[in-house]
Amino acid sequence: MRRFATIVDLFLSKRYTLLQSSQADSRIDLLCKRFHISRVLSNDFVESKERINGVGLVCSEKVQYDEFAGDVEKIYRILRNYHSRVPKLELALNESGIDIRHGLIVRVLSRCGDAGNLGYRFFVWASKQPGYCHSYEVCKSMVKILSKMRQFGAVWGLIDEMRKENPELIESELFVVLIRRFASANMVKKAVEVLDEMPKYGLEPDEYIFGSLLDALCKNGSVKDASKLLEDMRERFPPNLRYFTSLLYGWCREGKLMEAKNVLVQMKEAGLEPDIVVFTNLLSGYAHAGKMADAYDLMKDMRKRGYEPNANCYTVLIQALCKMQKRMDEAMRVFVEMERYGCEADLVTYTALISGFCKWGMIDRGYSVLDDMRKKGVIPSQLTYMQIMVAHEKKEQFEECLELIEKMKRLGCHPDLLIYNVVIRLACKLGEVKEAVRLWNEMEANGLSPGVDTYVIMINGFTSQGCLIEACDHFKEMVSRGIFSAPHYGTLKSLLNTLVRDDKVEMAKDVWSCISNKSSSSCELNVSAWTIWIHALSTKGHVKEACSYCLDMMEMDLMPQPDTYAKLMKGLNKLYNRTIAAEITEKVMKMSSEREMSFKMYKRKGEEDLIEKAKPKRDKDGKKKGTAHHRHKSGSERSRAKAL
Repeated sequence: MRRFATIVDLFLSKRYTLLQSSQADSRIDLLCKRFHISRVLSNDFVESKERINGVGLVCSEKVQYDEFAGDVEKIYRILRNYHSRVPKLELALNESGIDIRHGLIVRVLSRCGDAGNLGYRFFVWASKQPGYCHSYEVCKSMVKILSKMRQFGAVWGLIDEMRKENPELIESELFVVLIRRFASANMVKKAVEVLDEMPKYGLEPDEYIFGSLLDALCKNGSVKDASKLLEDMRERFPPNLRYFTSLLYGWCREGKLMEAKNVLVQMKEAGLEPDIVVFTNLLSGYAHAGKMADAYDLMKDMRKRGYEPNANCYTVLIQALCKMQKRMDEAMRVFVEMERYGCEADLVTYTALISGFCKWGMIDRGYSVLDDMRKKGVIPSQLTYMQIMVAHEKKEQFEECLELIEKMKRLGCHPDLLIYNVVIRLACKLGEVKEAVRLWNEMEANGLSPGVDTYVIMINGFTSQGCLIEACDHFKEMVSRGIFSAPHYGTLKSLLNTLVRDDKVEMAKDVWSCISNKSSSSCELNVSAWTIWIHALSTKGHVKEACSYCLDMMEMDLMPQPDTYAKLMKGLNKLYNRTIAAEITEKVMKMSSEREMSFKMYKRKGEEDLIEKAKPKRDKDGKKKGTAHHRHKSGSERSRAKAL
């Protein structure tokens, strides 16, 4: 495993993208594999997880692991404090007195959440401890983490290391994880190649592995590729009901009902009879395409064939109807019919109704359904409460959000990260910064690790309220955890522009240095990030400093955008600084030549872009919008205005 550590370090030095995780994901697939059933349960995978919650397979309540809890938090704090300084990190872990156990390793990796590099540092340190070897569960957890970070080369490096040191640890499920992550990244070719790689590790792809591949492709919008793959692999993997079910689900999800009906024809030609899952998928396709008459006819046809519609069938109809305000009463009629036929509504059904009422502002009716489901013994999930919480947020009902959180706690359903994100966002929007901080601290005290969305919400909230020191601190903490990446450049832009606009240039420089410093940041900055910083400086008259950073950018072989060059030249002309202008121009001309670009065209485009951006923007009626000065009040100005 030590050789693997060096391999992963190379990959983690590059920019990576973080994906949302789900513990329920692997549990559902494990159950499906065990009982040989299809993963396709309803129109939305989230609903599938909720249905598993409803039968008690994934507990929605907070689970306490007293054996590990103290050590997990102790290790997590060490990782957060020292992960960018490896020698100090290893020293702190060595002196922590922690007893390394397999269950503990998995818990720590899970606690690190989105911050995959924290988990990786601990994984590497643990592998060096005397008398300890990583178990299958630990390696599988690491494969999941690296896959979420899309560090696929590092994943293969880990599996190679497992083959050399402990080949019996390699199981099929590791490759299923890889297949799903490749599919979710729209890397279809790479996902298919996993089948060819498996024999190198002593495993042959079976029907379950191939079915998992088709399922992953269909769930991630690559149904056409999945259909072609099924045809190409027909001799190796003869079509079965699960394969066709995945295709049917995929086509219905994309709203292509003709292709879905063709799958039914193929099933019949293969001598396969559709089951309740197949009918449910087709029913969902009709409903979400707005073809309710066809959906009702299909329900009648199902009964004629001897398939009594279950809770899932009714739920997909209710979900579709709840998307339209005028059809909420019809959704309730379907719900009543469902009960009349003796089909008990489950968690997903109730959540769909609550979601519909809350979406259309009928929160009281949402609470009424919530009370009804609890009386009938159906325990609300985090998602159920989330529907009501979002509705309160939309109406800016902060006190109601806090009351709902307390109600959840009393009922034993502890708020998750998503719910805290909603309430913290509303607190920041309303200027209740102290409450936002209190909620953040409460969230961490409950063992929840702030994700990238939580940080972005908090940073934007602090920035909008003029709490710039706190905004900078949270931003730097987000960077230190390794979860800042290109999708969050908007947050960077807002923070830097506000700091420079409020004459906090030194604070802005500190923020920039924390992401541009290679030793403390895992984010590889691109031209867009540099442009944000350079424009922030030059717009407020810090032209020389902007030029200095532009030269730094070009030293990294990143060519400034045309309007950046034009903006800097315009500023330097006002300063009569021809020396810096000549230096930048010379470098830009050289880079243009290397890229086989026309410098004259580049320069002209920059000037045109600058003129276009200077034009006053107009609204839909053709009227000029407010000036930048009025549109962008500083945080301190907003705070003063609110006080008045």
